[in-house]
Amino acid sequence: MSLQERAKAAAKNIEGKVEEAVGNITGDPERQASGQAKQVEAEVRNTSEDVKDKAEDTANIVRERAKDVAEAVKAKARDAKNAVS
Repeated sequence: MSLQERAKAAAKNIEGKVEEAVGNITGDPERQASGQAKQVEAEVRNTSEDVKDKAEDTANIVRERAKDVAEAVKAKARDAKNAVS
């Protein structure tokens, strides 16, 4: 998880909320829409970070299981070698 990317997303969300509020107060639909778009962008950034986190977690699980399988195969090979000797 990139804390820096999460912080950027939070800042973008706040920026969007402020811009939308200003648009609401001034009756400016373009500013409202721009603020909403920034909030959506922030959500996309957060979702992207969530996906990266899940991918990293999955890669770590696969890596650990691969190590376990490799150790099991080595143990079986040792056992087979000892049985032949």
